[in-house]
Amino acid sequence: MTNLDALTRAERRKQHTRLSLLRAAQHLLAEGQTSASVLDITTLADVGTGSFYNHFATKDELFDAAVLHAIEDHGAMMDSLTADIADPAEAFTQSFRLTGRLHRRLPQMSRVIINHGPRLLDADTGLLPRARRDINAAVAAGRFHVSDAELALTVASGAALSLAVLLFAHPDRDEAQATDIVTAHVLQSFGVHESDIAALVALPLPDTAGTVAQRPPGDSSPDTTVV
Repeated sequence: MTNLDALTRAERRKQHTRLSLLRAAQHLLAEGQTSASVLDITTLADVGTGSFYNHFATKDELFDAAVLHAIEDHGAMMDSLTADIADPAEAFTQSFRLTGRLHRRLPQMSRVIINHGPRLLDADTGLLPRARRDINAAVAAGRFHVSDAELALTVASGAALSLAVLLFAHPDRDEAQATDIVTAHVLQSFGVHESDIAALVALPLPDTAGTVAQRPPGDSSPDTTVV
Protein backbone atom coordinates (compact mmCIF):
# COMPACT_ATOMS: atom_id res chain seq x y z
CA MET A 1 0.00 0.00 0.00
CA THR A 2 1.38 3.43 -0.92
CA ASN A 3 1.19 6.49 1.29
CA LEU A 4 -1.48 7.90 -1.00
CA ASP A 5 -3.62 4.75 -0.57
CA ALA A 6 -3.55 5.22 3.20
CA LEU A 7 -4.80 8.81 3.00
CA THR A 8 -8.44 9.77 3.15
CA ARG A 9 -10.00 11.54 0.19
CA ALA A 10 -9.92 14.86 2.08
CA GLU A 11 -6.25 14.37 2.95
CA ARG A 12 -5.40 13.55 -0.67
CA ARG A 13 -7.23 16.65 -1.85
CA LYS A 14 -5.35 18.77 0.67
CA GLN A 15 -2.02 17.26 -0.36
CA HIS A 16 -2.75 17.81 -4.05
CA THR A 17 -3.72 21.42 -3.41
CA ARG A 18 -0.45 22.03 -1.55
CA LEU A 19 1.58 20.45 -4.36
CA SER A 20 -0.24 22.56 -6.94
CA LEU A 21 0.57 25.71 -4.99
CA LEU A 22 4.21 24.68 -4.59
CA ARG A 23 4.64 23.99 -8.29
CA ALA A 24 2.95 27.23 -9.26
CA ALA A 25 5.30 29.07 -6.89
CA GLN A 26 8.33 27.27 -8.35
CA HIS A 27 7.25 28.35 -11.83
CA LEU A 28 6.96 31.98 -10.70
CA LEU A 29 10.30 31.82 -8.87
CA ALA A 30 11.97 30.42 -11.99
CA GLU A 31 10.57 33.33 -13.99
CA GLY A 32 11.56 35.85 -11.33
CA GLN A 33 7.92 36.82 -10.80
CA THR A 34 7.99 37.11 -7.03
CA SER A 35 5.67 40.13 -7.14
CA ALA A 36 2.77 37.92 -8.23
CA SER A 37 -0.31 38.22 -6.04
CA VAL A 38 -1.96 35.40 -4.13
CA LEU A 39 -4.72 35.50 -6.75
CA ASP A 40 -2.11 35.10 -9.51
CA ILE A 41 -0.64 32.12 -7.69
CA THR A 42 -3.94 30.36 -7.07
CA THR A 43 -5.04 30.97 -10.66
CA LEU A 44 -1.82 29.42 -11.94
CA ALA A 45 -2.23 26.53 -9.50
CA ASP A 46 -5.88 26.13 -10.50
CA VAL A 47 -7.11 26.16 -6.91
CA GLY A 48 -9.46 28.44 -5.03
CA THR A 49 -8.01 31.57 -3.46
CA GLY A 50 -9.34 30.57 -0.07
CA SER A 51 -7.40 27.30 -0.27
CA PHE A 52 -4.13 29.22 -0.21
CA TYR A 53 -4.53 30.20 3.44
CA ASN A 54 -5.27 26.63 4.47
CA HIS A 55 -1.63 25.90 3.68
CA PHE A 56 0.39 29.11 3.90
CA ALA A 57 0.04 32.23 5.99
CA THR A 58 1.82 34.48 3.49
CA LYS A 59 3.15 34.48 -0.04
CA ASP A 60 6.71 34.59 1.30
CA GLU A 61 6.07 31.43 3.31
CA LEU A 62 4.91 29.68 0.14
CA PHE A 63 7.94 30.81 -1.84
CA ASP A 64 10.29 29.63 0.92
CA ALA A 65 8.57 26.24 0.97
CA ALA A 66 8.69 26.04 -2.83
CA VAL A 67 12.46 26.52 -2.90
CA LEU A 68 13.03 23.85 -0.25
CA HIS A 69 10.62 21.48 -1.99
CA ALA A 70 12.47 21.87 -5.30
CA ILE A 71 15.90 21.12 -3.86
CA GLU A 72 14.62 18.25 -1.74
CA ASP A 73 13.00 16.72 -4.83
CA HIS A 74 16.34 16.95 -6.58
CA GLY A 75 18.23 15.49 -3.64
CA ALA A 76 15.81 12.56 -3.43
CA MET A 77 16.26 11.99 -7.16
CA MET A 78 20.04 11.82 -6.76
CA ASP A 79 19.64 9.38 -3.87
CA SER A 80 17.52 7.08 -6.01
CA LEU A 81 20.00 7.19 -8.88
CA THR A 82 23.04 6.43 -6.71
CA ALA A 83 21.45 4.12 -4.13
CA ASP A 84 23.32 1.01 -5.30
CA ILE A 85 26.79 2.62 -5.32
CA ALA A 86 28.97 1.38 -2.45
CA ASP A 87 31.94 3.69 -3.06
CA PRO A 88 31.16 7.15 -1.57
CA ALA A 89 33.63 8.84 -3.94
CA GLU A 90 31.77 7.35 -6.88
CA ALA A 91 28.38 8.30 -5.38
CA PHE A 92 29.53 11.91 -4.95
CA THR A 93 30.96 12.02 -8.47
CA GLN A 94 27.85 10.54 -10.07
CA SER A 95 25.57 12.99 -8.23
CA PHE A 96 27.72 15.96 -9.27
CA ARG A 97 27.83 14.84 -12.91
CA LEU A 98 24.11 14.09 -13.02
CA THR A 99 23.19 17.41 -11.44
CA GLY A 100 25.15 19.34 -14.06
CA ARG A 101 23.44 17.50 -16.88
CA LEU A 102 19.96 17.89 -15.37
CA HIS A 103 20.16 21.67 -15.58
CA ARG A 104 19.24 21.24 -19.25
CA ARG A 105 16.59 18.59 -18.65
CA LEU A 106 14.90 20.40 -15.76
CA PRO A 107 15.26 24.11 -16.57
CA GLN A 108 12.61 25.24 -14.07
CA MET A 109 14.39 23.50 -11.21
CA SER A 110 17.67 24.92 -12.49
CA ARG A 111 16.35 28.48 -12.45
CA VAL A 112 15.04 28.11 -8.91
CA ILE A 113 18.49 26.93 -7.80
CA ILE A 114 20.25 29.76 -9.65
CA ASN A 115 17.88 32.47 -8.40
CA HIS A 116 18.16 31.33 -4.79
CA GLY A 117 21.63 29.81 -4.80
CA PRO A 118 23.24 31.67 -1.87
CA ARG A 119 20.52 30.69 0.60
CA LEU A 120 20.81 27.06 -0.50
CA LEU A 121 24.48 26.89 0.46
CA ASP A 122 23.56 26.36 4.12
CA ALA A 123 20.26 24.53 3.65
CA ASP A 124 19.62 21.37 5.65
CA THR A 125 17.66 19.76 2.80
CA GLY A 126 18.43 19.01 -0.83
CA LEU A 127 21.87 18.22 -2.20
CA LEU A 128 24.01 19.91 0.46
CA PRO A 129 23.47 17.41 3.32
CA ARG A 130 23.79 14.55 0.86
CA ALA A 131 27.07 15.91 -0.50
CA ARG A 132 28.29 16.34 3.08
CA ARG A 133 27.38 12.70 3.78
CA ASP A 134 29.26 11.45 0.72
CA ILE A 135 32.32 13.64 1.35
CA ASN A 136 32.57 12.54 4.97
CA ALA A 137 32.18 8.90 3.98
CA ALA A 138 34.80 9.24 1.23
CA VAL A 139 37.24 10.85 3.67
CA ALA A 140 36.64 8.06 6.19
CA ALA A 141 37.20 5.47 3.46
CA GLY A 142 40.46 7.10 2.39
CA ARG A 143 39.07 8.05 -1.01
CA PHE A 144 39.14 11.82 -0.44
CA HIS A 145 42.12 13.47 1.25
CA VAL A 146 41.04 16.75 2.80
CA SER A 147 41.84 18.27 6.19
CA ASP A 148 38.50 20.07 6.49
CA ALA A 149 35.41 18.35 5.09
CA GLU A 150 33.25 21.47 5.50
CA LEU A 151 35.65 23.50 3.36
CA ALA A 152 35.58 20.70 0.80
CA LEU A 153 31.79 20.93 0.80
CA THR A 154 32.04 24.69 0.29
CA VAL A 155 34.28 24.14 -2.73
CA ALA A 156 31.91 21.57 -4.21
CA SER A 157 28.72 23.56 -3.62
CA GLY A 158 30.26 26.75 -4.98
CA ALA A 159 31.46 24.92 -8.08
CA ALA A 160 28.03 23.34 -8.61
CA LEU A 161 26.24 26.68 -8.35
CA SER A 162 28.74 28.45 -10.61
CA LEU A 163 28.35 25.66 -13.17
CA ALA A 164 24.57 26.09 -13.12
CA VAL A 165 24.95 29.83 -13.77
CA LEU A 166 27.41 29.18 -16.60
CA LEU A 167 25.16 26.66 -18.31
CA PHE A 168 22.16 28.96 -18.02
CA ALA A 169 24.08 31.93 -19.43
CA HIS A 170 25.54 29.86 -22.30
CA PRO A 171 22.82 27.52 -23.62
CA ASP A 172 25.02 26.42 -26.53
CA ARG A 173 27.75 25.07 -24.26
CA ASP A 174 28.05 21.28 -24.02
CA GLU A 175 26.72 20.61 -20.51
CA ALA A 176 28.19 17.09 -20.29
CA GLN A 177 31.70 18.21 -21.18
CA ALA A 178 31.56 21.28 -18.95
CA THR A 179 30.18 19.29 -16.03
CA ASP A 180 32.84 16.60 -16.27
CA ILE A 181 35.65 19.16 -16.43
CA VAL A 182 34.34 20.93 -13.31
CA THR A 183 33.85 17.56 -11.58
CA ALA A 184 37.48 16.67 -12.28
CA HIS A 185 38.67 19.96 -10.78
CA VAL A 186 36.57 19.39 -7.65
CA LEU A 187 37.96 15.86 -7.24
CA GLN A 188 41.48 17.20 -7.73
CA SER A 189 40.88 19.67 -4.88
CA PHE A 190 39.85 16.67 -2.75
CA GLY A 191 43.27 15.10 -3.22
CA VAL A 192 42.13 12.35 -5.58
CA HIS A 193 44.87 10.93 -7.81
CA GLU A 194 44.67 11.86 -11.49
CA SER A 195 44.20 8.26 -12.60
CA ASP A 196 41.33 7.83 -10.14
CA ILE A 197 39.76 11.08 -11.30
CA ALA A 198 39.87 9.91 -14.91
CA ALA A 199 38.28 6.59 -13.93
CA LEU A 200 35.52 8.22 -11.87
CA VAL A 201 34.59 10.77 -14.52
CA ALA A 202 34.59 8.10 -17.23
CA LEU A 203 32.04 5.89 -15.47
CA PRO A 204 28.70 5.47 -17.26
CA LEU A 205 25.85 7.42 -15.74
CA PRO A 206 22.50 5.86 -14.87
CA ASP A 207 19.66 6.34 -17.32
CA THR A 208 17.55 9.31 -16.23
CA ALA A 209 14.79 8.76 -18.79
CA GLY A 210 12.40 7.59 -16.09
CA THR A 211 13.16 10.26 -13.50
CA VAL A 212 10.76 13.01 -12.50
CA ALA A 213 9.97 15.16 -15.51
CA GLN A 214 9.33 18.89 -15.46
CA ARG A 215 5.68 19.34 -14.50
CA PRO A 216 3.52 22.28 -15.53
CA PRO A 217 2.22 24.58 -12.78
CA GLY A 218 -1.04 23.25 -11.37
CA ASP A 219 -0.06 19.60 -11.82
CA SER A 220 -0.64 17.96 -8.46
CA SER A 221 0.25 14.41 -9.39
CA PRO A 222 2.38 12.76 -6.68
CA ASP A 223 6.16 12.82 -6.96
CA THR A 224 7.58 9.52 -8.17
CA THR A 225 11.15 8.87 -9.19
CA VAL A 226 11.67 5.74 -11.25
CA VAL A 227 15.04 4.64 -12.58
